[in-house]
Amino acid sequence: MFLSLQGNPSRRTLLGLGTGAVLAVVNPVPSAWAQQGERSSGPSSSEWTSLAAAGKPWIRNGRLRHATALQSFAFDERQGHVYALQVVPGGIQLPGEKRAYRHAERAARGDLCVNRLTMAGVLTGYMYLKGFGHGVALGVEGAWRGSGGLWTEWDANPASGYGRGICRFRFADGRVLTRDSRGLATYRPVPGSTSNYVTVDQANRRLLLRYKLRGVPRLAVHNFDRFAAGDFRPLAGFLQPGAGMGLPFQGMTLHGDYMYQMLGTGYGPANPRSSGGNTRLFRVDWRTGRVVQSLDRTAPQLYPREPEGLAVLREGGPWLCSGFTQGRSGDREFSIYYKAIV
Repeated sequence: MFLSLQGNPSRRTLLGLGTGAVLAVVNPVPSAWAQQGERSSGPSSSEWTSLAAAGKPWIRNGRLRHATALQSFAFDERQGHVYALQVVPGGIQLPGEKRAYRHAERAARGDLCVNRLTMAGVLTGYMYLKGFGHGVALGVEGAWRGSGGLWTEWDANPASGYGRGICRFRFADGRVLTRDSRGLATYRPVPGSTSNYVTVDQANRRLLLRYKLRGVPRLAVHNFDRFAAGDFRPLAGFLQPGAGMGLPFQGMTLHGDYMYQMLGTGYGPANPRSSGGNTRLFRVDWRTGRVVQSLDRTAPQLYPREPEGLAVLREGGPWLCSGFTQGRSGDREFSIYYKAIV
């Protein structure tokens, strides 16, 4: 495993990182916004450059408890933890189960493993979530009920394996939770929806929700405390940018006035290695609706380089951190790269 986190680069360094990168493009969000703000004429050069810049390696060749792919990750900077989700692999028999299930069955059932790691990527604990979802996003609340409070999707749809609601729970090493376990706080903010993903901006007490309603993906920014109390009126709600590109949704994070999302696939016939990959990053000003997007050329040498997870690290930054998988199927490793954001 490799760990490297350099000091905050200067503005000149940031601009230099963008040299030769694919230029970002700006698109309006095709929807009405719940909270309107003054629209600027366009992104600054530093916004364009920071998004398009290639990330620097932080953790390389990391391993989770199981050899399935990383799905998402989030930071508890106060406690010095990284939490990461992965789908439970085939051949595992958990307490109370009559048999071991195949990996495809685990994915369809929405069975996840939560990994707790140090900030250097060393595994220190794990737990299991049965019937929760696919793990596309993860939120950390910090201390809740005396330990790490985590937010993730919940109540997997049998037709897809993705969550129909979201939940809040305390990390407990070695524990197995089911969708109706005691200690879960559960929420259905959009009745009838599926593919519910959630992340938390701890510093600004906001929550980001992504969901599909009648097949249409949408995003909503909420006041965290009101949401936790059951008030699901959003500060802003909008259609997911880039949904018509035909690329899988691979991660999201919220930091201050901006929401970030990542789309893309691993290398394959429709996304050859020679292309450098189709991973796309989006930066959305949720107050005004302005969207900046760019191809992300981080770590083109990884294989299969499927983008998996997005998070913001505040210490010394902020830094936008992207996860990627590598290694053959059934023996996946992960890497996390970071770039400065303005």
